[in-house]
Amino acid sequence: MPVELAERYATPVPRYTSYPTAPHFHADIDDASYRRWIAALPGDATLSLYIHVPFCDRLCWFCGCHTKQIHRYAPVTKYLSALHAEITSVAGLLAGRGKVVAIHLGGGSPSMLTPGDFLALNALLRSHFVVSEEVEFSIEIDPNDMDETRYDALAAIGITRVSLGVQDFNPEVQAAINRIQTYEQTKAVVDAMRRRGVHSVNLDILYGLPHQTVRSVEATARQALTLQPDRLAIFGYAHVPWLKTHQRMIEESALPGIRERFEQAQAAAREVVAAGYEAIGFDHFARPADDLAAAAREGRLHRNFQGYTVDSATALIAFGASAIGRLPQGYVQNTVATATYQRQIEANGTAIDRGVALTDEDHLRSYAIERLLCDFSIARSDLRQRFGDLAEPLALEMAAVAAGDTDGLTEFDGDRLVVTPRGRPFIRAIAASFDAYLLKDGARYSIAV
Repeated sequence: MPVELAERYATPVPRYTSYPTAPHFHADIDDASYRRWIAALPGDATLSLYIHVPFCDRLCWFCGCHTKQIHRYAPVTKYLSALHAEITSVAGLLAGRGKVVAIHLGGGSPSMLTPGDFLALNALLRSHFVVSEEVEFSIEIDPNDMDETRYDALAAIGITRVSLGVQDFNPEVQAAINRIQTYEQTKAVVDAMRRRGVHSVNLDILYGLPHQTVRSVEATARQALTLQPDRLAIFGYAHVPWLKTHQRMIEESALPGIRERFEQAQAAAREVVAAGYEAIGFDHFARPADDLAAAAREGRLHRNFQGYTVDSATALIAFGASAIGRLPQGYVQNTVATATYQRQIEANGTAIDRGVALTDEDHLRSYAIERLLCDFSIARSDLRQRFGDLAEPLALEMAAVAAGDTDGLTEFDGDRLVVTPRGRPFIRAIAASFDAYLLKDGARYSIAV
């Protein structure tokens, strides 16, 4: 892969976990909008629940999440009271409609909850929603939080998938990002959860961190593979200190350049593929028997705020401060500040701060961008079948993208635009060609390599 292409296509663009992306959400979408959209969901809707815990007991300097460091558990207890009230309120709006097929606990560090709080949250969800017997129940884990009672609680509530952020096992890199997490700690979590019957394990690796080299990233990938994860993601560190001020603690002079980042990503991917994993999209990998790999092969792969997924639920219902939900009509986001969130829940039962209603063109472009990111291709015939004459301008854009491509990243046969293997590392930049919002408001993004 010519490394010089990395600098050419390292333009700052979104990761496209939604379209339109979050910078284009606005305050015209409010609690009333959300309630109307909830009321319109059909009785047979499938639901995915996301629950956000915006606290950590340490602040990792690389983190791009909405979270804050706490030293006492009292703020968590107070927050959970509001979270339970929001869950109860939204369940009341649904009035028994819909079946839950997926639940994800994210953060922050949801693994910091006490065993009793895990059990209470699970009981609340299962008493207020119809939960499928085959529900995928996943959680993000910080190994530093874990003990035997928490492992037992996660098994008791029916967790089926755990996700651990490895980042890098190199001690120098860990010190530079304030994330001390040894290989032994990570292995202990994997082993403990597998002993309790949780056999689906995801690991995340980052490249582009301070003091990382190609060799150190390769070494981390090899160590991670010894844990035999079912899925592994290789993410590029998004350095956005203008948005996440704690990233200013990272020494910018120690960050690798664009070419080095690109070489790190390619080297890690080679290690993972050589170990028998299938590449999923541009940054995920899975064992061939994993349902994510099967979905990729069969054209059933999707993309949401957790990245690549098999989740095809009618609606994503999100709970907690800053949490983003998706309904057929558009996206909604709760207020970010936890104190404001708690006051709004107490007053209204919901806490929508902003969002966006999807136009017909938004639906078209969202579908096209998702298929590009998932399948590395989009077809004019498919777009016309789904969206009618509305698809024609985008079909012309597909032809224009291919005609203007002098680097062999795409091919177009008059119907299908295909991203070549040479172009796949730059798929975010290619997808951005179809983003009608990208240049409208001056939002800043991380680089695409």
